[in-house]
Amino acid sequence: MHLTFRPFLPFRSTWVMAAAASLLLAAGCAGRPEMPILEQTGSRSALETADRLGKLLPADVLLVGEQHDAAEHHRIEQHIVSSLATQGLLAALALEMAEVGVSTAKLKPSSTEEQTRRALKWDDKAWPWQDYGPAVMTAVRAGVPVLGANLPTDQMQASVNDSKLDVQLPGPALKAQQQAIRIGHCNLLPESQITPMTRVQIARDITMADTIHQLVFPGKTVLLLAGNGHADRRLGVPQHLRADLKAKSIHLRAGQGQGADTADAFDSVWTTPALPDTDHCAKLQAQLPVVTR
Repeated sequence: MHLTFRPFLPFRSTWVMAAAASLLLAAGCAGRPEMPILEQTGSRSALETADRLGKLLPADVLLVGEQHDAAEHHRIEQHIVSSLATQGLLAALALEMAEVGVSTAKLKPSSTEEQTRRALKWDDKAWPWQDYGPAVMTAVRAGVPVLGANLPTDQMQASVNDSKLDVQLPGPALKAQQQAIRIGHCNLLPESQITPMTRVQIARDITMADTIHQLVFPGKTVLLLAGNGHADRRLGVPQHLRADLKAKSIHLRAGQGQGADTADAFDSVWTTPALPDTDHCAKLQAQLPVVTR
């Protein structure tokens, strides 16, 4: 083998070595995870939320049941995420508002809202980003994964036809869930639809519980944001969680709400100002076809 030796060039050699060192350093920095960007809020509302939260911890799972159109509930949820994250206690944020299979786990803390929405395949028509974005982005900034926990739409029809779901709740709880479906739809549904829709509700709760099981981490808390019915200890997600998990459930209630909360439904009820009167039943009636009973 013939080897050709180049003359020694001190300046060039020094420059090349410096450049190589710089590239190596840059590569090392690029491969290093970004530091979390923790958002601490010192508002009175945030401090009150942190105080209330402290009385429920420690917990493996924290379920927060909201009224979807209550802006104050979304602010409280953002405070809960921030409080848990700044204490290093937030294992993951799971959402009813996104389907199973989507996650922000590959995003960096500096990721944009648009990148986050794409990662979660966010449906802004069903779930306005302006409501949920603050809580989601607080988790992303803290380097905490946000995951969809809801039953995928393409699996709902299979749930409608799955009679095994009828035995996933104790008898009284099943009847209570069916009644909740009736009332939640203003008694406008034909009775033939009650069982299928109850099955879908149960399947959604089971899917959320299964998602939580995959996220549990010792010494930390998995946070689920969902509607109040899903957080109900008697009927919802808690019914399908492993018995060895310490789960706490919060009811965010706007005004006095409908009916009285029983002691076994939620571990804590946080009341917020009542919302303006809205005839949701009139809106639903306009959307549903005429029902012949």
